[in-house]
Amino acid sequence: VQLQASGGGLVQAGDSLRLSCAASGVTLRRYAVAWFRQAPGMDRKFVGVIRRSGGDLYVADSVKGRFTISADNTRNTVYLQMNSLRPEDTAVYYCAASSSVISSTLASQTAYGYWGQGTLVTVSS
Repeated sequence: VQLQASGGGLVQAGDSLRLSCAASGVTLRRYAVAWFRQAPGMDRKFVGVIRRSGGDLYVADSVKGRFTISADNTRNTVYLQMNSLRPEDTAVYYCAASSSVISSTLASQTAYGYWGQGTLVTVSS
């Protein structure tokens, strides 16, 4: 199982980016796929999750209204669309997947066994 996160880069405040999490070895529609981010010197934090089997799709309050998650089954890819980016969104963004996460732990890093390598997003002011 491999997850490949991509799409990061250097942008200005107010810009948009779309991150991709492409999978090989698994069919993502059968998995919960979450995004986490880790800012410099900070702990990794939950950004959002999609789990189609359970009808779960939500993002953290800190990005609500700006970030959305979607999926493309034909490409076996999950996306994180980030709009109105702020300098505080600067972080390495990771995608993670699990076939067995329960609803109460969807936002928990420890619930996910498969991780992508991370993609850096830098937002300048």
